[in-house]
Amino acid sequence: MNSISSLYPQYKPERQFFLLAGPCVIESPQVLRETASELKRLSIKYEIPLIFKSSFTKANRSSLHSFTGVGDQVALEWLANVGQEFQVPLVTDIHQESDAALAAPYVDMLQIPAFLCRQTSLLVAAAKTGKMVNIKKGQFLSPDSMQFAVQKVVEAGNEQVFITERGTTFGYQDLVVDFRAFPIMNAFGKPTIMDCTHALQQPNQLSGVTGGQPHLIETMAKCGLAAGAHGLFIETHPNPAVAKSDGANMLELSRMDALLAKLVQLKHALQ
Repeated sequence: MNSISSLYPQYKPERQFFLLAGPCVIESPQVLRETASELKRLSIKYEIPLIFKSSFTKANRSSLHSFTGVGDQVALEWLANVGQEFQVPLVTDIHQESDAALAAPYVDMLQIPAFLCRQTSLLVAAAKTGKMVNIKKGQFLSPDSMQFAVQKVVEAGNEQVFITERGTTFGYQDLVVDFRAFPIMNAFGKPTIMDCTHALQQPNQLSGVTGGQPHLIETMAKCGLAAGAHGLFIETHPNPAVAKSDGANMLELSRMDALLAKLVQLKHALQ
């Protein structure tokens, strides 16, 4: 838990959860600023440690024609500007070894996508930047198996590791979450996070566009906290209907306030 405390010295894990939130991919400075501004307001209102999230590039899209980004350098500069303007720490995805060194100067945390959580060279490259590393559990892995991903980062000299649950493949076009994952992964001694949006994906649709069930985000968040998650991951956008990536999964930004109010109450009740 020391990693979050280094960013937010007042953080008390027994009474607070932390939040990774933002739009799926960097689309424009306007979307970044609008989302970051509202999330920063809510983080202050509810005393929730916030790490603002947006991917500078998307390598794992369903279709060759799907939006992947505005350009790596441009996107990272936009993200860094928002972080500086609103004084929030930042997290972004990386997909290959070279991304680690490219993105690290701009952000506080590097995120390993679920499909790549066993990619040793990527984990080691992320670890060696000295940044916090959030590893998403592969849809194909048991919770116990994530100890080996964590070990790779730790043995590369970086103790600042987080583990994110984002569901397990169920058939060809659905995911399920086994909430036993949290006590299992908490035993590794690293903070755990519930990904409330990607756990509700409906992948591999014949349209080539991933579906989702955003109306269940609140349910996932509540269950994650109740099961022992230390943090929540929620992708959000001012207008998900026009988002260029994962619009089917993201929560409309205007709904974040009411959701966080309920989740803060729940966290207090769980003390």
